[in-house]
Amino acid sequence: MFVLGIETSCDDTAAAVVEHGPRPPRLVSSIVAVQDVHREFGGVVPELASRAHLELLPGAVERALAEAELDFDDIDGIAVTRAPGLLGALLVGVSYAKALAVALEKPFVGVNHIEAHLLAPLLEGAVFEFPAVGAVVSGGHSEIFLVHALGAYTLIGTTRDDAIGEAFDKAAKLLGLGFPGGPVVDRLAAVGDAGRHPLPRGMSGSGDLDLSYSGLKAATRRLIEGPAGALLRAAPESDEAAQLRADICASFQVAAVDPLLSKLETAARRHGARSLVVGGGVACNSRLREGLAGIGTRLGIPAFRPSPALCADNAAMIALVGGFRLARGERDGLDLEPVPSLDESGMLSVKAPA
Repeated sequence: MFVLGIETSCDDTAAAVVEHGPRPPRLVSSIVAVQDVHREFGGVVPELASRAHLELLPGAVERALAEAELDFDDIDGIAVTRAPGLLGALLVGVSYAKALAVALEKPFVGVNHIEAHLLAPLLEGAVFEFPAVGAVVSGGHSEIFLVHALGAYTLIGTTRDDAIGEAFDKAAKLLGLGFPGGPVVDRLAAVGDAGRHPLPRGMSGSGDLDLSYSGLKAATRRLIEGPAGALLRAAPESDEAAQLRADICASFQVAAVDPLLSKLETAARRHGARSLVVGGGVACNSRLREGLAGIGTRLGIPAFRPSPALCADNAAMIALVGGFRLARGERDGLDLEPVPSLDESGMLSVKAPA
């Protein structure tokens, strides 16, 4: 069964084909069209994202089919992101999927973007043992789940305010490092001294599994705009300023990532996790990757994260989860509506049987 996946939840326009069958799902093709229009604004502009999806999506689908050496008639089903995300952006993808399903007389299903991030490692040979503890960390999300089985999740931790990826982008913007900020902060942190300007670690020692990043963002701003950051304004191109930026990046990365790692380990111990998984764009971060592996080693359980291409928003993970739904005989009708909120998406109401 060949499933065409469509992803338009934010600022990446993506299409992919995944083959489902008796063997593990196979990624056949994956196309991601990045919307460069947002760079000059230092963040995603929802209206521009929707317009770009309208322009880019048909071509992305055609390229995905061409890369897979398939025609529309070869597709057995269509999967599309329907929650959560930017409402206008989601609407473009859902409307396109509906039209395609009608034209081709093919079944289609809506997919939860967050569930897809959690399950993305299955496309690369991961084998989850349950219960598992999983986190989705990105520009818009910082959630920790107890995964009872595929399709059965309990939210056990979340951010009280901002998402970790948004905090990385904010720190990069304050330092004049451009957008998106996560990769460049990670790169500079590797040559910085995290102890030179230590920053607060939100919710550390709180006893629960929640996270917080608003305080870290505010402290980073005060540091950069205060006396310690004077060099960045006086001689921004100097070697000393470059080192100061690296030091701040290193301190920020420690303060952002270490509380998350601590919460993940606490969750795994508390719930007797038999595997760990982290998905989303921030899963590419080197400190998070190394820390996740360390937790797995200490607890003696496998720890998974997707390759960088599958950490970022992509349609392959949508086709993966959509294929699971189609194989179970599930179908969505033309009354399917996009849902911007995770709380309203239905994912959090799915529990394991008692």
